Amino acid sequence: MSSTATSRRRGRGAQYDGPRATFRQLLPFLFEHKRTLIVVAVLSVFGAATSLAQPLLVGQLIEAVQSDQGLGILIWVLIGLVIVSSIISGYQHYLLQRTGTAVVYSSRRKLISRILHLPISEFDARRTGDLVSRVGTDTTLLYAVLTQGLADAVGSAILFLGALIAMLVIDPVLLLLIVIVIGASAVVVTLLSGRIRTASTAQQEKVGELASGVERAVGSIRTVRASGATERETAAVSAIASEAYGIGVRIAKISSLVVPIAGVALQVSLLVVLGVGGFRVAAGTITIASLITFILFLFMLVMPLATTFGAITSVNQALGALGRIQEVLNLPIETQQDDQIAASVSRDRADPDPAAAAIEFRDVRFRYPENVIAARLAAAKEAQTLLADAHLEAADDASATPEREVLRGVSFAVPRGARVALVGPSGAGKSTILSLVERFYDPTGGSIRLYGHDSRTYPRDELRAQFGYVEQDAPTLAGTLADNLRLASPDASDAACEQVLRAVNLGDVLERDPLGLDAPVGEDGVMLSGGERQRLAIARALLTDAPILLLDESTSSLDGVNEQRMREAIDAVSTDRTLIVIAHRLSTVVDSDIIVVLQDGVVVGQGTHAELIESTPLYRDLARHQLLA
Repeated sequence: MSSTATSRRRGRGAQYDGPRATFRQLLPFLFEHKRTLIVVAVLSVFGAATSLAQPLLVGQLIEAVQSDQGLGILIWVLIGLVIVSSIISGYQHYLLQRTGTAVVYSSRRKLISRILHLPISEFDARRTGDLVSRVGTDTTLLYAVLTQGLADAVGSAILFLGALIAMLVIDPVLLLLIVIVIGASAVVVTLLSGRIRTASTAQQEKVGELASGVERAVGSIRTVRASGATERETAAVSAIASEAYGIGVRIAKISSLVVPIAGVALQVSLLVVLGVGGFRVAAGTITIASLITFILFLFMLVMPLATTFGAITSVNQALGALGRIQEVLNLPIETQQDDQIAASVSRDRADPDPAAAAIEFRDVRFRYPENVIAARLAAAKEAQTLLADAHLEAADDASATPEREVLRGVSFAVPRGARVALVGPSGAGKSTILSLVERFYDPTGGSIRLYGHDSRTYPRDELRAQFGYVEQDAPTLAGTLADNLRLASPDASDAACEQVLRAVNLGDVLERDPLGLDAPVGEDGVMLSGGERQRLAIARALLTDAPILLLDESTSSLDGVNEQRMREAIDAVSTDRTLIVIAHRLSTVVDSDIIVVLQDGVVVGQGTHAELIESTPLYRDLARHQLLA
């Protein structure tokens, strides 16, 4: 959902209604490092033991001084305990820092793997910046779970319990008063912790929206500048940042109530001990040494309490972020969808039928999934709102009704070795057909056959290895020429890369930089022209040597000379290959063996150029306008 639409729908004071994680869902991330955490726990036990022994030794030292006895070995034992306690604390801190970093690393690795294997529909329904935010910002909060109290809470609990027992032995009456004070503070922290988790989850969502907004503005900065929309985009993104700030302030306010509670509990407890304890010393119920020992144990009781309260805050913030992480980790990956299809499609697949068409559509119907439809409707509403704010009128196009059925009973066959062109007005369903061939989506009705068998019986990797696909507005990856070419052919030699670049008339790009194939292309290929980026994408597809080429308006950005050279290159490499081309210009269509004409998701004509000129009015009209109408 778009950021603007989201913020308008919820409003500033609304509560986040997305997924929330439980502490149980956090445990698997910690159990991956259970050996280290066990070592930390053992160190916590020893650290707690050395800390608990110190007040007892102090009490004995006071009694020795009062009775004029020599301090002897007691003073050295106390010094040794302080040193050992410091060493244990330092090493424990190192282990926790290292483990916290490892937890963040493992969670990021899982998220990256899951995101890159998600179905294409998820990318169509979600904003890129929000997914990136989950990998970066949300996972970072898991670090705080270990480094700001959770693992320390093990030793703190032992210290707390030990101090409690020692204080019970020294003076049960004083302990009862302390328990009343601490119990009241614990109740307050518990009430506030839920509000922290809710606010933290909402803040992380806003951070995701912020990343999406920045990614959108920066990714289209030239269009934004040329449209005079810089200030509007700045205001829109700043509004999201302001909302995130507001939620952060709310978290700070709640946390500011939690953090001082331990200090207040200590101060009140200390005043109670000094007042009541002094009275009991005067009455002879306890000794001064016992009272001092009790006070030292009181500090040990409240200090772990402060750590525990801090742990509650950090854990609740982490659980808010973990809810967003788990939302992605729980999404089914692309191949898991195949298991759901297995019940309706036979997995028994014989060898390819030599007489069958390379690709055949049989009464194929397609409608986008609900999450994609919802996202597009939200984006359309946001666009209308922005245009209204800018006092502009929205254009009337097919994207305004994304919920409609895109393909409605499409049937055609692509013989092996044939060149088939798909033509039709914008929104007719041409690019959707190629997406279905690549199985980015599966049809909602009918079937797609590959070499005579349902395409869903092929493993996706095996299926896609049959195709060299050049999408409309194919992206250029940041990196070098070689990086882009070897994306689908990692083992291609330098000679093969250079050959295919020259075949698509990119020899001058290869030669104008002394680095050759290692020449950088810049972010999104900014160092190349639009036509060069398109030819580079075609070269990448040709390098795969796939038996079927899918070209989605692959010559739309080329001038007449380069288009002719590109056609010659495609003609040269398409020998013994099957070719499906979404046509942008008449020159690309006329030599096709079969031309399929689409309108509103329906095939309205099939045949050669000459046949369609006679039989199909839509094609005749498109040809009259060079297919640019």
